Amino acid sequence: MFTLICWYKKGRLTVSKREVYEQKTEELLLPIVESNGFELVDVEYVKEGGNWYLRAYIDKPGGISVDDCEVVSRAFSDILDEKDYIEDTYIFEVSSPGLGRPLKKEKDFARSIGEEVEIRTYRAIDRQKEFIGILKEYDQDTVTIEYEDETTKTFERSEIALIRLALDF
Repeated sequence: MFTLICWYKKGRLTVSKREVYEQKTEELLLPIVESNGFELVDVEYVKEGGNWYLRAYIDKPGGISVDDCEVVSRAFSDILDEKDYIEDTYIFEVSSPGLGRPLKKEKDFARSIGEEVEIRTYRAIDRQKEFIGILKEYDQDTVTIEYEDETTKTFERSEIALIRLALDF
């Protein structure tokens, strides 16, 4: 699924620079990641504190090591310097998606069927915004989870702010 965030300004359609930077980064980074046998999980361009961060999340069966992150970082840094498409001063980071991995792409959902997930919604539903259950099914528009009591709840994807693998302690 592809989401494009746009603003209208003076009668023109504009796309956020964040979305442009993330899309361009993914396009340039994907061949490097795949040629090393990794999966590109996500790319984000965010401002934290006073700094901009360009982050790439990579994964592989068995997990990602610091050396894996370094390989991708070194290879992509040269391309970033050459293409120079980001206006701001930023910090580039490569890391694993972590334990609470967000589900964003079709393959993330397919891989997570039968796994416990946490869903956070934009607005309260039945007086709550956080739901935990087993991912039972999904399609382009909806996600269904099953609770411990075997009841199910279906969410419209447009209601979901975040869905990720639940952390089990």
